[in-house]
Amino acid sequence: MNLQAEYDNGAKVPTYSAIAERWLEQAAFFRANHGNAELTVRYGPAERQAVDLFWPASGRESPVAVFIHGGYWQRSHRLAFSHLAQGLLAHGVAVAMPSYDLCPSVTLATLVEQVRDSVAFLHNRLGRRFLVTGHSAGGHLAAMLMATDWAARGAPRDLVAAGMSISGLFDLEPLIQTTVNTALGLDVTEARRLSPLLMPPPSSSLHAFVGGEEGTEYTRQSRSIAEAWGGSWESLPGLHHFSIVEQLQYPASAIVKKARALIPAP
Repeated sequence: MNLQAEYDNGAKVPTYSAIAERWLEQAAFFRANHGNAELTVRYGPAERQAVDLFWPASGRESPVAVFIHGGYWQRSHRLAFSHLAQGLLAHGVAVAMPSYDLCPSVTLATLVEQVRDSVAFLHNRLGRRFLVTGHSAGGHLAAMLMATDWAARGAPRDLVAAGMSISGLFDLEPLIQTTVNTALGLDVTEARRLSPLLMPPPSSSLHAFVGGEEGTEYTRQSRSIAEAWGGSWESLPGLHHFSIVEQLQYPASAIVKKARALIPAP
């Protein structure tokens, strides 16, 4: 199997650059026009250690979902995804979007700790349990949040009540053989240590989505984590690595409906 081809999403979707530009425009327009938002709330000292909170029309007593962006842990920013909050907002669910420092300026292990810090910060600020969701590398980070021993961090054990991944990555060892690892610098030991697939199943439930056009490896990643953790998964026909996450914009999409069903009570 050609692992480079399997994980090179830009090559598989040649229009990716245009998609990314469109996302930035849509996200900026949404932030400018969504009045009930808290932007650039700091959870740490670095510029990227901040979270945007988008509240629904129903107010600030609503349940909260955390969305973690992707980019192979080395690209992108929460500011490219703000508009994806629209689907859950229409269901009365607030959406928190953290960003984090990127590899290689920090290690992947440090990046994971930053995302944990962001969710602990949100809990301390809001007093809520969360659905955590994420796309691509964000799906990996959502799973790492599910696998976290929150009690050892002085938080409720069930702080992460459920997880939903979109085209997530849970077995990192194959990435060592790809150019993705140039910035990550993983060896086999570290890749395994940071692979949710090799961690004990959490008590919370996971549902994994993958696009029907994403290929063998991405499908295996979602299927394998669902099987290992006693969760569920599904492949959505006709969607590639980037069109699948766009479904979060639409209140009637299968992804938004599933997320709404997984949301814990406030």
